[in-house]
Formats: sequence, C-alpha cells, structure tokens
Amino acid sequence: MNENKKVVVNLTEGTTQAEVTVREGAATKVLDPKAPIKIDIRGVIGAPVEFLDKRLSEEEQINPKRCHVIVDRANITITLVTSEDDDYHRGQITGVLEEHPKFKEFGINAKKIWEPNELGQFFKMNRAFFPDKEKNMKLVTELKNFEATINSKIEKQKSEKGDFKDNYSGVVLSNLPEAFSLRIPIFKGAEAEIIEVEFYASVNGRDVGLHLFSPGACQLLEDLRDKVIDGQIAKIRELSPEIAIIEQ
Repeated sequence: MNENKKVVVNLTEGTTQAEVTVREGAATKVLDPKAPIKIDIRGVIGAPVEFLDKRLSEEEQINPKRCHVIVDRANITITLVTSEDDDYHRGQITGVLEEHPKFKEFGINAKKIWEPNELGQFFKMNRAFFPDKEKNMKLVTELKNFEATINSKIEKQKSEKGDFKDNYSGVVLSNLPEAFSLRIPIFKGAEAEIIEVEFYASVNGRDVGLHLFSPGACQLLEDLRDKVIDGQIAKIRELSPEIAIIEQ
C-alpha cells in the first residue's frame, strides 16, 4: 500500500527552481571499507632516498620519529620502513645494488666456461664494451681461429718401500693475449669502469674451455659497494637526521 510522505528540500539562498528525482526500491549497497594499500616497493639502491625526498613533506605518511632504515651490506640492500609501529599503515621501500646484467653475461669471475669460437662471437656482438675497437676485432679473429698446444707430462714412480706417485699436468699454449680491457658497468645504475680481464684455459681431453677472471673487478665490487651505500646513508641523514639508521 502506498503511503504519502512529506519530503522537505532545502534550497540554497537565491535558488528559485530545482529538480528533485525520487527513486523507488532498495538503495545501492554501500561498499565495505577496505584496508589501506601497504607500500612495498623494491627498486635500485637509490629508491629509499628518492621516496623520502618526494614524500617527506607528507606528514601523514612520513613521521621521522616513526621511521627507520636497515642497512645490509652483505646483501647490498637499504630498506626504509615507515609507520614502524602501525601494522595497518606500515610501508617498506627497499633499494638493492645488483650486478649489471651485461657484467653477469660476460661470466667474469664466475663458473662460466666459454668455447673459443662462441666467445669470439659474443665479443663481436658486444664490441661497445671494449674501449679499443681495433683490439676487439683482433681478439675476435684470434678466438675464431683459436689454436692451442697442450703440453702434457705424466710422471709415475714407485719406490722400494711401496710408495706410489702418479701425476698428470698440462700446460696450454695459445695465440690469445694474457689479458684484455673492458669498459663496463659493474652495478646497475652505476657508471662504466675499465677493468682488465684475464683468460684461464681448462683442459678436458682434447677440448679447451676458457674462463674469464678479473682480480680488479673483485676489488671494484668491494670498493663500489661500500662507496654507494655510504653515499645513500649520507643523503638520508641530510634529508631527515631524525630517522634511525641501523647497520645489520
């Protein structure tokens, strides 16, 4: 049964005409409240500084007394934690210092074994990382025309007391230079560094595999890691001295 109901409409001052729409039926369901989206960002090593620089003026999001930074030098990460005492709003921004993909691709100081012709083709396609293009072309030619002489020596000896010695040694003589130079970034987002890379040949029967080693790159990895992390810590302290920085 229809019931007559009075509807009072208040118009703003100065309004002489208005249109009112009356709808019948159930009202639209009110959506259930949702929890806030927690910040969980992972990026390059400078991500925490970038986030802090752009959000520091947002008092509701950044309260320096309720933030802290965790520095993990072993895993080369810096993590900014916001709203640390609030499970509902806590956020985390992690910056990671990772090796450059191309540095990994070369397999320097890794267990990667290259077949000479394969390595020659790889060097040819990555000429941009060689500071001297002519030396790159020469190295490519030498690898594609790889020649190696394996001098082996087998020594067997048995004494009257029963002691026995059986040794095998091999020396690889090749047409390759002892070392070459690369201009390549060690870490993502870092500038390119010039490093010296050495060849090491491993013998498996008649096959010779090539490894790439660089003691200089090992030293650079250690030096750059601390330099970059210390630089990021200094920027955080400059932006907000009240944020606690904790080294793990």
